[in-house]
Amino acid sequence: MLLDPPPDLSRHRRIVIHGVTGSGKSSMAVRLATVGGMPHIAVDDLMWRPGWVQLSAEEQVEAIRPVAQDPAWVMDALWRSTRDVVLPRTDLVVALDYPRRVSLGRLLNRTLHRLRDHEEICGGNTESWRQTLSRDSIVAWHFRSFERKRHEIAAWSEAADGPPVLRFTDPQAAEAWLRSLERAAAA
Repeated sequence: MLLDPPPDLSRHRRIVIHGVTGSGKSSMAVRLATVGGMPHIAVDDLMWRPGWVQLSAEEQVEAIRPVAQDPAWVMDALWRSTRDVVLPRTDLVVALDYPRRVSLGRLLNRTLHRLRDHEEICGGNTESWRQTLSRDSIVAWHFRSFERKRHEIAAWSEAADGPPVLRFTDPQAAEAWLRSLERAAAA
């Protein structure tokens, strides 16, 4: 169900940021966690091991289960295998439902920076040109998952059950919302 009044971070203490690859989920999660005084959970760091070894679905559930039991958190992703554990405990889903040109542009920019700087991500891994140009690249994943994630956001927004959804279709609106929370927290 779409959230009508603005979220109250004193009530919404377990928040999932959901959106297509490259939409800015992690950046949003870090800022929201800071303003709300909640831990930021970098979900990809829990799901990957060095050498780009992804945990099995069962291991993913076991990795997220203790975190989901905590009283407060902001998760920067929601993996399909962990939904049955995470969503029943979620107080709010912040959905970043931006057009492809926005998320793809952000993804390409981020990928180029990570390649240049050898930034560690996802449990200690780094991106490589070989990986970036492969069929299993994060860019290919963006194209494979884009429509599915947008349909999920639409379905969750319309559902009467489940956590409330705060849906942003414009990055400027999301930024204005975050800034208003940051100003309120600083006051």
